[in-house]
Formats: sequence, C-alpha cells, structure tokens
Amino acid sequence: MLQTYQQFLHFPRCPNDCRHLMKKMYNTNAGDLTGFYVHQYLSRHAIAARRAFHLPGYPTLADLGFDGDYVSPIQIACGNYTGPLLISKDWLDAPSALAHRAHLQKYGHLPNNPFIRVIDKALALMGLQRKDIYISPVFHLLTPKRSSTIPAAHARASFDAVGRHELMGRRPVALGTDAAQVLTHFGIDHIPAPHPSARIGSYDRRAALIAKAVETA
Repeated sequence: MLQTYQQFLHFPRCPNDCRHLMKKMYNTNAGDLTGFYVHQYLSRHAIAARRAFHLPGYPTLADLGFDGDYVSPIQIACGNYTGPLLISKDWLDAPSALAHRAHLQKYGHLPNNPFIRVIDKALALMGLQRKDIYISPVFHLLTPKRSSTIPAAHARASFDAVGRHELMGRRPVALGTDAAQVLTHFGIDHIPAPHPSARIGSYDRRAALIAKAVETA
C-alpha cells in the first residue's frame, strides 16, 4: 500500500496524468493519500471514462439505470479507494441486472450468490470487511445475456479505456483467468487467484486462495 505522495508519484505503474493530478491535489499536511483525493482522481478519470465507453451490442450502466458515483456498482459494497484491489471479469449480464434492479441499486451485488459468499469468506480469513477492499471488473459494460463470452479485444478495450485508471499504484489480484489475461496483455504485475464463482474446489478453498493472493499483493 502506498502511504505518501512521493511513493505515489514515483510508483512506476502510475500513469502520467494521475501523477500530475495528485501533485496538484496532494495535502502536504495530511501526509498521506486520503480517500478524498483518490476519489477526486477516480471521479475525474475512471468514472468519466466508464461513462464515455461504449461498444456495439452491450448496454451501458446508464442504459439500465445503474449510473452512479462509482466505476462499477460492486463498489457500493467494495469500494475502498486505497484498499486491496481485486479485478474480476465483468459485473453482471443485462437480464440479471434488470431482474434484481432494486437490490443491486442499493447493494451493488446479487444477494447470496457464489461470488459475494466466497469474497465474504476470504475477507473473514483476513479479518477484513467488504468496505476494506476495492473490486472492479475489466469489462465495464453489461453483457446481453447470461454466461456470455466477452471477446478478448472487447475486454482489453474496456480495461485500456477505464480500468487502468483504477490501479492507483496498487498491485491487483486477478480473480480468474479472464482478468489475468487482460492484465498480462498490458504488462501489469498482478497476483492470480480463482474467480469466486469458478466451479473448482469448495467455497472455502477458493476463499483461502483469494485471501492468500490479497495478502501477497
């Protein structure tokens, strides 16, 4: 975790526009990068980039009534700007988002689905809560149907336009092979871990591997 502006400024994965903005906003009396300043960067870059990103055939968050002061709705629950960064494949498909709109608008995730249950188990192993971490997908649009395959070119385009702004000097944990492949494509150092919803092993096993990855990152 980066604690000071000098660390942030010289971190090699921090994009130039991020360095410039943080230099302007840094509070020299605070001695750290507070959530406020990080949020200003996200608002100016990542959230704006997500709102501007479109690809034919994919609804945007705004199209389905999910635009908000976040990059992805999962950050309603897991949106700590300076916490450990976990990157998954995508947020949700359009049919599921519409079917659970009220719950998702309030909580940002489906109730009691495998993804959030495994994440909760991993957090319990580390003594953390949802509010302590930051989760975001590589693909920031909604797929038109459940279990859709996202072409690699589309996932890369989304991350290049949006996701790279969310790194903020953090070494991400890649949840699943899709996220790991995108990060590898861009040469981003990361720690691989299973996707929480992957059909491999038990919930406890997946949680343990994710917790280990977060602690390593």
